[in-house]
Amino acid sequence: MTLNGKFYDSYADEASCRPISKFKLEDEPNDPEVIKNLILDELLLDGNAKQNLATFCQTDLEKNVHEIMDKCIDKNMIDKDEYPQTAEIENRCVNIIADLWNSPNPTGTIGCSTTGSSEAAMLGGLALKWRWREQRKKEGKPTDKPNLITGPVQICWHKFALYFDIELREIPMEQDRYLMTPEEVLKRVDENTIGVVPTLGVTFTLQYEDVKSISDALDQYQKETGINIPIHVDAASGGFVAPFIQPNIIWDFRLPRVKSINASGHKYGLSPLGVGWVIWREKEDLHNDLVFEVDYLGGLMKTFTLNFSRSAGPIVSQYYNFIRHGRNGFAKIHNVCVGHGIFIGEQVSKLGIFDIIYDGKTGLPGVAWTLKKDAKVNFNLYDLSERMKIRGWQVASYLLNITEKNIVIQRVLVRHGFSRDMAQLFIDDLIRSIDYLQKHPLASNIDHADGQSFHH
Repeated sequence: MTLNGKFYDSYADEASCRPISKFKLEDEPNDPEVIKNLILDELLLDGNAKQNLATFCQTDLEKNVHEIMDKCIDKNMIDKDEYPQTAEIENRCVNIIADLWNSPNPTGTIGCSTTGSSEAAMLGGLALKWRWREQRKKEGKPTDKPNLITGPVQICWHKFALYFDIELREIPMEQDRYLMTPEEVLKRVDENTIGVVPTLGVTFTLQYEDVKSISDALDQYQKETGINIPIHVDAASGGFVAPFIQPNIIWDFRLPRVKSINASGHKYGLSPLGVGWVIWREKEDLHNDLVFEVDYLGGLMKTFTLNFSRSAGPIVSQYYNFIRHGRNGFAKIHNVCVGHGIFIGEQVSKLGIFDIIYDGKTGLPGVAWTLKKDAKVNFNLYDLSERMKIRGWQVASYLLNITEKNIVIQRVLVRHGFSRDMAQLFIDDLIRSIDYLQKHPLASNIDHADGQSFHH
């Protein structure tokens, strides 16, 4: 709206006096300041990222990262001829990560950035399939029934198996076993197994699967059968945690059978959303047929990604974090997060109605729990999650698909930007929520025999 020919006020403007367009483009333009304000007002209805304890993704970014992202918003990282220094920075990150994961030749191996760990995981899986298929062809054997062995995995592996026509042999959880074990792997491998995928930080329980013992079991399997089965480690979260605070865990390229690793920079790599990484042990572990050359952006470039054009901002921010924090900085940050997770677990345990499934001490920073079987409560964990939202907390509750029985658990992740004071505030709100639900039971609650609710 104008007054005496000058812009007067955003909320007195015509665009603010009618519903904002939601289903089609309007004919006429609008004042940019007004539209910005209207959209920012809508975004107020989103949750508070700092209180989101359900996500693995980094939600606290310093002002320097925001500035870097802004400076790089128009840089297309795929166009390495126009942005050669950005390409150099990406390559530096690959070398740094390869060194972090104990590659035998950090500056001579190969890897790339991706949009996240899901894309990176799929690239690692494709390399496994191509190598397996090439070997089968040399031996004159059929290539129509590839399979992949995993423990309880994130949805990206189910997508990978479906999209690329691979049988996924996912090891189910059992009552007293939530992770992949060597024994369960050996029950499922055969000559059509393209690879085994242990997870360093299982989505459901935050625990690390024992990559070394699985590798040792496959070594013995090869001695007995002659079948050489490689490992790809899904280190989406743990890849930027274990090297800094659990260096004695052997899970990476120190094991010759580990041929590739993926991780997410925008999780515990402390970078903004939109960056993942996949690194191969050696260049030979990535089949040449999977690398494409393009020349229509100004020069001849090699590319191996499922995505193409994207902003360079998250990659440059990742490099900033590497240089800014160093090994000791990452260790300091993650150890603090671990401490907060352990504190929350201890306080939750003291309430007397929960069993701790993961105490936060040996895997990712965080904690997971379930209701005790004999807990005298008028609610289930889904009710508790919903109640916590009133105070802004996002807490994940979900089923563990365990053989013959379903168990509902609740999980809290602790990331950079979380303090001990916030941890205590969370516990205080948890206690208040439990007290409210005990005094005001929901009529929809049913007996907990189905494993989904816990009303007594």
